[in-house]
Amino acid sequence: MKIVIAGAGEVGSHLAKLLSHEEQDITLVDRDSDKLAVIDANYNLLTLAGNPTSFTTLRDAGADRCDLFIAVTPFETDNVTACTIAKSLGAQRTVARIDNYEYMAESNRQFFTRIGVNSLIYPEYLAAQEIITALNRTWVRHWFEMYGGKLILVGVKLRDNARLIGLHMRDLGSLGHHFHVSAIKRGRETIIPRGDDMIQAGDILYFTTTAEYADELQDLCGKKQHKVRRVIIMGGSRIAIRLASMASDRLKIKIIDQDRKKCEHLIERCPQCEIIHADARDADILREEGIDDCDAFIALTDSSETNILACLTAKEYGVGKSIAEVENIQLISEAEGLNIGTVINKKLLASSTIFQLLLDADSSNAKCLALADAEVAELEVRPHSKVTRALVKDLTLPRDMTLAGLIRNGEGMLIGGNTQIEAGDHVVVFCLAGAIHKIERYFS
Repeated sequence: MKIVIAGAGEVGSHLAKLLSHEEQDITLVDRDSDKLAVIDANYNLLTLAGNPTSFTTLRDAGADRCDLFIAVTPFETDNVTACTIAKSLGAQRTVARIDNYEYMAESNRQFFTRIGVNSLIYPEYLAAQEIITALNRTWVRHWFEMYGGKLILVGVKLRDNARLIGLHMRDLGSLGHHFHVSAIKRGRETIIPRGDDMIQAGDILYFTTTAEYADELQDLCGKKQHKVRRVIIMGGSRIAIRLASMASDRLKIKIIDQDRKKCEHLIERCPQCEIIHADARDADILREEGIDDCDAFIALTDSSETNILACLTAKEYGVGKSIAEVENIQLISEAEGLNIGTVINKKLLASSTIFQLLLDADSSNAKCLALADAEVAELEVRPHSKVTRALVKDLTLPRDMTLAGLIRNGEGMLIGGNTQIEAGDHVVVFCLAGAIHKIERYFS
């Protein structure tokens, strides 16, 4: 597949790095040749220094013959313009990163289609959605619903009180369980588990289950659900503004920011929230603003390190749920190993959405979740594909993947060794990073 990415910023460079491992024909375009030089030296892709809104530059990049054109520069207008030009040159599909929620409205969908923009990506909106999910399910690290919630992927960090500690994977059958352990995150390593792998305290387990049994995991993992009503947000970012607009009708939200001008802007944009001009890194400030009584603390500053430390502080004050925006990918594994709750990363969320455009499955149903070093996808099984030729236990599948569950005739099912996969099934696949397109060949 020929892919052109315009913009070597955080999202563009991360996406290019991920896709470069997947045997795609990738060209990365940016005005800054220094940024490109760093990426060019380390990854299997082409780079081109130039203006992403130039016809000449986009022709040179191959936009006229690309299957997918992705515009993720820091500037919304440049992204829309670049997609319009690429589409006019012959790009099959275009994706633009935007910063304006109004553009997401269904009533405006036809306008963007007419000017050549097939899909819109708004990372701050995706992050706000993730945060709301985390607040609704305080006992999990990740909660991901597939096929309208028929199958659910749950990521849970296990403490010493979890009943699963010390069990080998082959022993889980004795629990009479209704779940599939799809992966284990242990420190910096993600493990696709086998029968002799033992569950340890501190592991983050990724379970696949069906909707009616999801709450059973809460007891098995020794977790409690906390009702969230009072929320303190540190940092008046665009994510904070979007979150406030989506949840301030049912949550009592207080936003703390040390920038006076930003606070004045927040007062206009978030009228239902209490806006505090102060430095939330100061423990005395947090006490004054009621950290002892809040149900959730969300750190959304521009600094990953500050957000991590602030969430650790909130936990020391007994806050039931904390959420940190960690945009530095290298820090995610470290952050997940600490007692800070849920980690949000816009690059991974945007990548998840864009990955779906690379899959052949029906995009109205299938979804893809990109974690720091693993991927989850829902793939539709085509007639006569390799996965239909034998029982699962008799398929020769790569060790870096597991078949976690499937949807058949609208119903969710877990997959075991004796499962026979059929054409038309929607199968949830958990795999290590970079393997998704290798795995897709088994389904087509």
